[in-house]
Amino acid sequence: MGRIHVLSEQVANKIAAGEVVERPASVVKELLENSLDAGSTRIRIQIEAGGKKLIQITDNGCGMVRDDALLAFERHATSKIKNAEDLLSVATLGFRGEALPSIASVSRLRLETKAADESCGTVVEIKGGKIFKVEEAGLPLGTSITVRDLFFNTPARKKFLKAESTELSHIASLVTHYALAHPDKHFELHSATNAVLIAAPVDGYGERVYQVFGKEVLDQLIAVAAAQPLERIGLPQPPPRRRTEEDQEHSSRDPGEIRLHGFVSKPEIQKLNRNSIYVFVNGRLIRDRLIQHALTDAYRNILPPTVYPVVLLFLELPTEEVDVNVHPSKIEVRFRQQTVMHDFVRDSVRAALLKARPVPQFATEIRAHPTATPSLIAGGHTVMTEGSAASFDAPPQEFTLQAPVPQAINTQFHFSGGIGVEGNAAVSLARAPKVVESDGCAPPLPDEPEDVSDIAPSLASLKPLGQIRESFILAVNREGLWIVDQHVAHERVLFEKVLKQRAAQKVESQRLLMPLVIELTPAQQAVFAEISDELTKNGFEAEPFGNRSIAVKIAPAGVDAPQIEHMLHELLDQLSQEEQALNMEKVCGRIAASIACHAAIKINMPLEHNKMEWLLAELAKTECPMTCPHGRPVVLRYSLKDIQKAFKRI
Repeated sequence: MGRIHVLSEQVANKIAAGEVVERPASVVKELLENSLDAGSTRIRIQIEAGGKKLIQITDNGCGMVRDDALLAFERHATSKIKNAEDLLSVATLGFRGEALPSIASVSRLRLETKAADESCGTVVEIKGGKIFKVEEAGLPLGTSITVRDLFFNTPARKKFLKAESTELSHIASLVTHYALAHPDKHFELHSATNAVLIAAPVDGYGERVYQVFGKEVLDQLIAVAAAQPLERIGLPQPPPRRRTEEDQEHSSRDPGEIRLHGFVSKPEIQKLNRNSIYVFVNGRLIRDRLIQHALTDAYRNILPPTVYPVVLLFLELPTEEVDVNVHPSKIEVRFRQQTVMHDFVRDSVRAALLKARPVPQFATEIRAHPTATPSLIAGGHTVMTEGSAASFDAPPQEFTLQAPVPQAINTQFHFSGGIGVEGNAAVSLARAPKVVESDGCAPPLPDEPEDVSDIAPSLASLKPLGQIRESFILAVNREGLWIVDQHVAHERVLFEKVLKQRAAQKVESQRLLMPLVIELTPAQQAVFAEISDELTKNGFEAEPFGNRSIAVKIAPAGVDAPQIEHMLHELLDQLSQEEQALNMEKVCGRIAASIACHAAIKINMPLEHNKMEWLLAELAKTECPMTCPHGRPVVLRYSLKDIQKAFKRI
């Protein structure tokens, strides 16, 4: 008997589900796109437990008749295409016919639908891919799909789901950006506790950005709009005498044009990764390396090479010019005229930037290491500043574009062996050659036993000489010359102080003269609800103030009022990107690091001699004085031998 056999339909559906349904946000994406394809003008989404227990999407679209409602759960059953030629010009968001059967195979699904020309609606209940109930019912026009207990029959997939707040933030991100792409439609997203997003129809994209993110964000963006006629390119045409009527008709047809509109950020808005770039092609949220490269080229010499802008871009072009059938989840596309698309996007964005003449204003404060976690998740607040932390490990299904993470170089700041510096600077003591004889100018200084096993005594003996550019403290002791970054040094001191106060439940706080009202994005709301108790224990007193805002009455001591809003946005965005369940101990560390960063001494700040002495003494008392909470070096040391070698004395 042969060993090859055909898989059962149930197994095939579960395999397809692995391609299409990765997490609750994947289910929301597929069902939301179906609602948009059905011509819906109102879409309501209800979520429980981050989508693990319940996902319900209700729309007022065209609905389905009874036969179509049953046929929709067959694999590759679709109303969007009829033959292979239709794949060359897909005009709908969905077309593969795999979403509904894949979702139904790994959940308990209930479909309620009614078409306009039907007297009653149809209810279909499916459990694990098997139909359990089909009946008629009185229903309003449209479709409602309820998905319960996602992955109940595939526990291996279920255990890979993240914290409820993480899953909800991905869903909020997805719905937010589809709401931005369709300003003429009404979107609602509700969790079990509150309304995450309510976006009524507006007249244009600018008004939608204002509605979702507020005036402050809209003021930070530059509107861009452009159009370019397409030229017909492709296979060579046959000679005129051999052309058929179809060839002649095809060659005489107008190829159409490419249109681009949307918003790009001014140079002041700088992100540590590409997660703040969102591109829609014919209403479909996509990620494409070609467009990413075009945007990078557009900002060349305007932004530093290691930071990225905020982009909300909408591309419209003839459907036959783009192939959307290159990925099961339909988030990757391929353009027929790639060079034309690249140059059009680059030149259009570049022209808008030059016309607006924005002046880059680079940060004057060190906030985080460039390899920290991301500042902006999908749907996050787009006015975060350059130093926000960021993460590059989001799954591709979540519409976050990945970038390579540079490996940390720890040996550069290894104190036990001195420091290794390129060029003619000092080299590591561990690699130093044998002492050579003096050339007659001056003998080498006498060697002294050096113990660098514990850096604290060395820091305690430092004597400050002054500041370099009012940012770095220059100090000396018998071991050599030290350079201390005053911002991150104070940040380390405050970080450990806040942790100790938190452990003793005696965190110092300050009451604001007037409550500070902060508007949160839908994704940030989900995280705030989960960590509000921990914020209270770390010196905050904040409570909900309306649907999408919180009022901060008390904040940690030392943080200026203007910094409180930025600090909370930064913190919530960092935690929203966490892929694992939120660990409260880790959250406490993140909060302490954020408080320390915003309360610490800034660079470009002159310090009196006694304050420099105090800072060095306090740094010596910390448990880890070598690095700040974000992992950046606090001190650099040039030992006595390093200095002698640089002056060619040894």
